[in-house]
This record gives sequence, C-alpha cells and structure tokens, in this order.
Amino acid sequence: MTSRTRKLIGAVIMLTFVVIYALFAMVLAQYTAMKMENGALRFVIFAALGLGWALPMMPLIKWMEGKGD
Repeated sequence: MTSRTRKLIGAVIMLTFVVIYALFAMVLAQYTAMKMENGALRFVIFAALGLGWALPMMPLIKWMEGKGD
C-alpha cells in the first residue's frame, strides 16, 4: 500500500473517530463534570476527556507513517 493511500485511509478513520469521540465526551461531561462543585476534579475530568482521544489514535498514526509494518 502506498504512503498516500495509507494516509488517506488513516485520515478518514481519524476524523470519524474524533467526531464520535467529541460527541461522547460532551455527553459524558454534561452528565458528570458539570454537576460537580469541586473545580479541581472538574478540571481533571475535562483534561482527561480532552486528551483521551490521543491514546487510541497512536497506533493509527504509527501505521499511517509506515512504522507499523
């Protein structure tokens, strides 16, 4: 598979995942973090949800670079 095709497939998968994850994170934040009084805990939840998409995307990014062969 060419590098260009690999990047195209990876970009479509990544975009789809991030859109679905963003919707999930918004719903989760609405029902958990927004009801908390503790600002520090709310910050931790928002930080985890904001950065949570990157971990599952790491293998895909490595595959797109060609290092997953």
